[in-house]
Amino acid sequence: MEKPYLHLTERQVQLLKMLFRKSKSMQIFTVRETQSKLAKELGITRQALNVHLRRLREQGLVRTGRGFIDLTEKALEILGIKTAEVFVLLKIEPRARNQIYSKIRSLPVERTYRVTGDVDLIAIVNQSKLDEFLRKISKLDGVKETTTYVVIETLK
Repeated sequence: MEKPYLHLTERQVQLLKMLFRKSKSMQIFTVRETQSKLAKELGITRQALNVHLRRLREQGLVRTGRGFIDLTEKALEILGIKTAEVFVLLKIEPRARNQIYSKIRSLPVERTYRVTGDVDLIAIVNQSKLDEFLRKISKLDGVKETTTYVVIETLK
């Protein structure tokens, strides 16, 4: 069923499909604060911030647009930030499940899944946030065990 607001030509659909096939899934770190606020936090003028952002953009370290600034993978590499996905499997005491599920929502996780089997929950965390996540999860009463798997390569 075609959506009434989408009027794409066959060539545009073909282009989108090709771009999708050739695309690489990426972690994106986006800042959604005003440039005025960022400039004030740095103690510089908004104009000076714009000069710095333009230079970072020219070097491929950030992408900017209306209301956002994205850090590129190149920028994260320069900062020494690892961005692989990490799967943390959690075993939770039955009496504490609802409490743990509720608290995990406030932790730095990308996604969480309740699952059947040997574990109760799978949390997907960005490697850059892993230490913080594990530190906070270790303080939760009712977490019996965690097992962590860092993705080293995505095969498909």
